[in-house]
Amino acid sequence: MGRRVLVVDDEKIIVKGIKFGLEQDAMEVDTAYDGEEAVNLAKQNSYDLIVLDLMLPKIDGLEVCQQIREFSMVPIIMLTAKGEDMDKIMGLEYGADDYMTKPFNILELKARIKAIMRRQSVQTQSAEATQGTGKQMEAGELKIDCDSRRVFIQEEEVNLTAKEFDLLELLINNPNKVFSRENLLNIVWGYDYPGDVRTVDVHVRRLREKIEPNPSEPKYIHTKWGVGYYFQSK
Repeated sequence: MGRRVLVVDDEKIIVKGIKFGLEQDAMEVDTAYDGEEAVNLAKQNSYDLIVLDLMLPKIDGLEVCQQIREFSMVPIIMLTAKGEDMDKIMGLEYGADDYMTKPFNILELKARIKAIMRRQSVQTQSAEATQGTGKQMEAGELKIDCDSRRVFIQEEEVNLTAKEFDLLELLINNPNKVFSRENLLNIVWGYDYPGDVRTVDVHVRRLREKIEPNPSEPKYIHTKWGVGYYFQSK
């Protein structure tokens, strides 16, 4: 079956170009031209990926991303017309998996989409291969179900993005092992990911806000200053 993608941008010529490029690769493409329409489509349909512009009518891209994250972990690539780092960081803060700055090369966008989908496919196959093993990990009040990719704190589910889960799963599977930010970027995001290590810092901060009793004094994910991050098992 072909992959299904939602493209959201108020510039119709950009939407048309992305739609044409993805359909050339046998993907099914839905389109939206404002934030409100994007959220409604994401609620009504199941997508493999969303390409989301930052500047949108009615609801901006950051708010759209935040609203979608309340009910879906679908990968999101954020598009921003500005080259400022803060826009990229804010996109990641609100739950985007990747970002691209306009103007962009459609071939690069397609390459990033395919890279994300490949990783999603590998994760799905891995989950199916281990299904029924009931692999769960616990640390204090934190419990991770690797099969269903769900996380619980005191039996209450915590809503993590795909990358936040991948990061937590890697760290908890390697207790007390310090990973450099470069290592985490390569393992979790892939060697072909063009972003920098600030992506890791943003995701660690978001993860701490979701799972730590006190994010400023972490119980689980610790920083080894000048080296990287590690999960403390005790």
